[in-house]
Amino acid sequence: MSNPNVLIETPMGEMLVELWPDKAPETVANFLAYVDEEFYDGLIFHRVIQNFMVQGGGMDMMMREKKNKAPIKNEARADTPNEAFTLAMARTMDPHSATSQFFINVKDNDFLNFTAPNPQGYGYAVFGKVVEGQDVATKISTVRTKDYQGHGDVPADPITIISIRRFEV
Repeated sequence: MSNPNVLIETPMGEMLVELWPDKAPETVANFLAYVDEEFYDGLIFHRVIQNFMVQGGGMDMMMREKKNKAPIKNEARADTPNEAFTLAMARTMDPHSATSQFFINVKDNDFLNFTAPNPQGYGYAVFGKVVEGQDVATKISTVRTKDYQGHGDVPADPITIISIRRFEV
């Protein structure tokens, strides 16, 4: 059986993402539940840092957080590093606080990797990879940003997640 895929549609182009349920089963199930509910439609990539990552999946254009489901267990593993163009779950300082927000690494970010099952070492759970449209993620990561309503690194011109849908390849 092949891994599930989703298509992330943005005004800057599309990204085809292969998800890895064998590496992060709860994380993939959580993400797909949000996808199937069309939760991400109309949200934005609200945090963009060049040569690092692009983050979305939780805020609307006014930087209001959309209501999430309960947090999930952090499934970060040493054999799924935060390499360029992988998808990982965003979270707070609590390692087990991820809900709907995710980010796309635009370069290898070893400092985000799992090193130990403790608060300092948990890292960020990688659960898939952009397999087509990596140039779109890179393009998003280079937009001009500003501070907005107490948030930094917000794209000056909002980058909407038009939709995220399951996609058969």
